Amino acid sequence: MAITAGSIKDVGPQPQAFDIERATKDNTNYRSVAWSGRYLQVTLMSIPVGGDIGLEAHPETDQFLRIEAGNGRVQMGAAKDKLTFEEKASDGWCVLVPAGSWHNITNIGTTPMQVYAVYAPAHHAPGKVQATAAVAEADKDDEPAAWSVQPKHAPDKHG
Repeated sequence: MAITAGSIKDVGPQPQAFDIERATKDNTNYRSVAWSGRYLQVTLMSIPVGGDIGLEAHPETDQFLRIEAGNGRVQMGAAKDKLTFEEKASDGWCVLVPAGSWHNITNIGTTPMQVYAVYAPAHHAPGKVQATAAVAEADKDDEPAAWSVQPKHAPDKHG
């Protein structure tokens, strides 16, 4: 995997091996898709001080997130206005999000929070790089590859 000028080379559903801790810590973009398989996707995220991942729920997707640097407040719940789970998390912590759960992680530290996420199915275009949360929100061309396996489901929900 090559990291050059803020971009990451996603080789699609080809074999891949890389130092995920280093790649996550070196990533300065809100979201960078590191690898896209037929059933699984890996993204790297950099969340600025006071920023967050974004309140959302994925009806058909369990997620694994790991914080590689920084400090966050994890919130989850059955509804976007009923986030009954709250935990502080930092470097080395993982966050496990059950499908259908509303969730968010807010950077409560003094440095960018560096996170990687593993989920299935893929949610983003292979190799997609979005510099900021605003860019990601406005991006209308961020669909998984046609070769990825997608369930027939309701669309994701965003807060």
